[in-house]
Amino acid sequence: MRAFTGGTVLTMDGATAGAEVVVVDGGRIVAVGGRELLTRPDVAGAEVVDLAGGVLVPGLIDAHNHLSVSALHPQWHDVRGVGDRDTLVAAIHAQAAAWPDTAWVRCQGIDLMGAGAGITRHNLDAAGLDRPVIVADYTLHQCVVSTAGLDALGIGRDTPDPPAGEIARDGSGEATGMLVEQAWSVAHARSMADFTDPDRWAEHVADRARALLAEGITCVHDAACAPEAEALFATMVRAGTLPVDVVGMPHPAALLLNEHTARLDGPPTGEGDDRFRVGAVKLFADGGVAIALDARVGGRPFRLGTLFGDLQEHAVQAADRGFRIGVHAMGNAGVQAMIDTAGVIARRHPGVDHRFRVEHAGVTSPAQWRALADLGAVAVVQPGFVQHVGEQASGVRFDDHHWLAFAGLAGAGVRLAGSSDDPCAPSSPVWGADLGVLRRTASGKDFEPEQSVPFTDWLEAYTVGAAYAGGQEHERGSITPGKLADLVVLDRADTGARVLQTYKRGALVSS
Repeated sequence: MRAFTGGTVLTMDGATAGAEVVVVDGGRIVAVGGRELLTRPDVAGAEVVDLAGGVLVPGLIDAHNHLSVSALHPQWHDVRGVGDRDTLVAAIHAQAAAWPDTAWVRCQGIDLMGAGAGITRHNLDAAGLDRPVIVADYTLHQCVVSTAGLDALGIGRDTPDPPAGEIARDGSGEATGMLVEQAWSVAHARSMADFTDPDRWAEHVADRARALLAEGITCVHDAACAPEAEALFATMVRAGTLPVDVVGMPHPAALLLNEHTARLDGPPTGEGDDRFRVGAVKLFADGGVAIALDARVGGRPFRLGTLFGDLQEHAVQAADRGFRIGVHAMGNAGVQAMIDTAGVIARRHPGVDHRFRVEHAGVTSPAQWRALADLGAVAVVQPGFVQHVGEQASGVRFDDHHWLAFAGLAGAGVRLAGSSDDPCAPSSPVWGADLGVLRRTASGKDFEPEQSVPFTDWLEAYTVGAAYAGGQEHERGSITPGKLADLVVLDRADTGARVLQTYKRGALVSS
């Protein structure tokens, strides 16, 4: 038994303001209250943990993380920020030498809309390898493949674009090697195959999860959990080797597809336990780089991107089979498609707690905030996006829509769930919360500062909000008797906060 005292306790449950002592035993919180708890006979012998003026909060939950993929990133050469062709070729050679037997040579992290713009298959071909090469964009929504990669994928001059993607072509009609949105999905799955041997993959997941614990993250929602990843997490739970708890959001191995028919025969949303549970099915309304926008700027239409036309069909099919849904919707047209789809499901299945998740909600309008609130939707947002979206889009100010409208959504009554989208953005919740408060990029660009949300509201989003999004509110998210003793000690509850300690089920796991 342990009794935490000597600091500030933010219970996040709205019922125990001014709590001074938290008692945990058997991996659960057993009592919360004033200092008189320390004199209670059943608590008197507890080990006292002195918070030394720190702030005790519930374990942080990253409600949109890609643990099963990010765990593998150290196996691939990181080319983030690389634009020089010779440097890229050197990284490809190093990756090929480190993994001589893989079918594909994979590097990751390039910014194809920034430093890596203009990279084509010819630059990858310059490495002179006899294996297909893929260089994945940091967004995991596009890539460049070599000529051998195009051949392996069966992509030629006459191959049509997929319904919600693009095979980029040069002026002569030949594929450049750049594959956007659904066009890159199969390439991603093929290049992953040699890295997902369960034993080695489990080691990588455990390593990455321990790093998350150091950031105060005790649970993640894996937001595109392939069947192989579901099986891996379940195996790790049985073996006792999964350091963080996981909600797996079912999705095919090929990213960005809405076809889930085979998976719908498996365990539905909610099945499992507090270590691994099935979450909402992951679906897509639009892309991540080709976001679907239909707005106005200075009175003029501003339209771009592509909607995934099969969203409603597959979302209704999942809801009919007892699954909740989480819909990637970055642009306002994508958000509207999600709202329309959720409305269809709500009318089809009245009286059901659908708990619709809108993942990202990158561009939204006040009318959409109200519609999402009326649906009881949860906005699973990423305050860390203020950095890269703000750098790219701070000059685009819509007439009636807003970028990353955290304050607007919350003010309309939409519950926020905090997340990172790691590895597409850094995972640290306190780093993300700072950006969500300050709304300023590293280069000093202010990005719709009126959409700022206070730091303590971000703590709520990363705890009770995220727990609610994952259907976990009965087990975690607040410091309440009976809930899991996943706890984090911060040095303050304001911008610039640092994680001092992380406890998992009452045991110290990072300090």
